[in-house]
Amino acid sequence: MQRKRYAPGRAGSTARTAVALALGLGLGAGLTACSAGAPAGDVAVDAKVGQAADPVARPGRYRTLFEPCGAVPQATLKDLLPGAAALPDAERDKAYRGVAAVTYDTDRRVGCTWKADTPDTSHRLSLDIERVVSYDAAVSDDDRAQEVYARKQLAAGIPLPPTASPTPTGTPGGTPAGTPAGTASASASGKPAAATTPPGKPATTGAAPTSSASSSVAPLSPTSSASSGAPGADPSGLEPRVLDGLGDVAYVDDVLSTVGANSHQRAVSVVFRTSNVIVTVSYREQTSGSVEVPDSAELQEKARNLARQLAERLEE
Repeated sequence: MQRKRYAPGRAGSTARTAVALALGLGLGAGLTACSAGAPAGDVAVDAKVGQAADPVARPGRYRTLFEPCGAVPQATLKDLLPGAAALPDAERDKAYRGVAAVTYDTDRRVGCTWKADTPDTSHRLSLDIERVVSYDAAVSDDDRAQEVYARKQLAAGIPLPPTASPTPTGTPGGTPAGTPAGTASASASGKPAAATTPPGKPATTGAAPTSSASSSVAPLSPTSSASSGAPGADPSGLEPRVLDGLGDVAYVDDVLSTVGANSHQRAVSVVFRTSNVIVTVSYREQTSGSVEVPDSAELQEKARNLARQLAERLEE
């Protein structure tokens, strides 16, 4: 019988393969054991896991605005627009309805205007309500609204109190730090003190309004943060000034001007901020002929009473 030819290396290869497999399995087991027993500190962890995101500034309190033309009660309108009572019914109703301001987003800004004229006197009332939104995640809506409000107050020539937010960089009319709160500044706006008494007219005081004021409106005594002895301050206390007890911050501006040869116009503005909403109440009276110059105390009181009603409306 012929024997099979011997092939060198075949059996050896098989053995070597078995040994290699055994070593491989042993090495893998050892590596597994080492890995299982490795300290936790040797394991790389994503540094982002568990870290808190950057803080986002708090949003403002208000998300919407109320309808302005319906926000003023008719009793208040009758007091603010005394000339409307003599108008025919259709015209009187139109005067009390007001005209809404043109706006493209009623959740951001709304307004309304009312007017009533007589041969010798005319009255204008307007509301402007703005909801300020900050698009900077690091700046809250309230802080952005305070910047807008501060620019309005400085434009009226009324210095910011020391505790108020600083004026943004580049804002014209900035006031040096340490200026007394509420002191009227004629030089800041380039206009004379607005509430000064006209020549030949007795000085007005903060007493109750004239008989034309409605008894349904609670009186408000003028409040001034300025020192009574401050240079240039109106002795009647009716100069443009910071107001207390209205919103978070507030001020009143008062400007008397001459229109034509024998007409006088007084424009009073009360501006206040509550959270991220800024409300501006503008009330003007113009007289002509022998009619008396519009009274500062009366107009300021009426404008402040309306501003207070609107502030209460925002709190509802």
